Amino acid sequence: MILSSVSPLLQADNLTCIREDRILFEQLSFAINPGDIVQIEGPNGAGKTSLLRLLAGLSAPFEGSILFKESDIKQAKEDYGQELLYIGHSPGVKAELTAQENLAFSLALAGQDAKLAEDTLSEVNLLGFEDASAAHLSAGQHRRIALARLWQTDAKIWILDEPFTAIDKQGVKKLERLFIEHSDNGGCVILTTHQDLSLPADRVRKITLEYRLF
Repeated sequence: MILSSVSPLLQADNLTCIREDRILFEQLSFAINPGDIVQIEGPNGAGKTSLLRLLAGLSAPFEGSILFKESDIKQAKEDYGQELLYIGHSPGVKAELTAQENLAFSLALAGQDAKLAEDTLSEVNLLGFEDASAAHLSAGQHRRIALARLWQTDAKIWILDEPFTAIDKQGVKKLERLFIEHSDNGGCVILTTHQDLSLPADRVRKITLEYRLF
């Protein structure tokens, strides 16, 4: 659902991204509104992850700007950080901590109640593994620990790089329902995925990047 007559949550103006002397994309502009679910698509090497990292403020564009509520994210870093949840390729799980300790740590960093960790793990089917060392958990379970943060965050802007990696079909459907709920509540979801989304076509906007040789 795209809400009308509202200011964008996030806006990209004439972005150019260069990696290793190759232009991934240039003069890319778009707006992300409350209610949007946006899929960044394109072949490997087209710059999908690079674009997400730019939007998350983890790297800077060669040219162009990214605005959060009409302010550059570099100047609005603190306010933007409070409204942003970014989950990249690496789930950011610490092997020496248990599943519950990992999530409690992430929640505390985000200003959330760390005591909610155990209840939240049930949303991603990790009850029974909460006291297991992450070093002994699978890649899919690591991904679930990271994704559990989605059930507790107050952030409006979700930027997710391949969130369905190593997640089973039931888990994918649960995430898709959560994306719909989040967007219906005025948030937005920006994601990449190699999987076909089962969301209604009118709920998903697509931004397509092309692979460029130079």
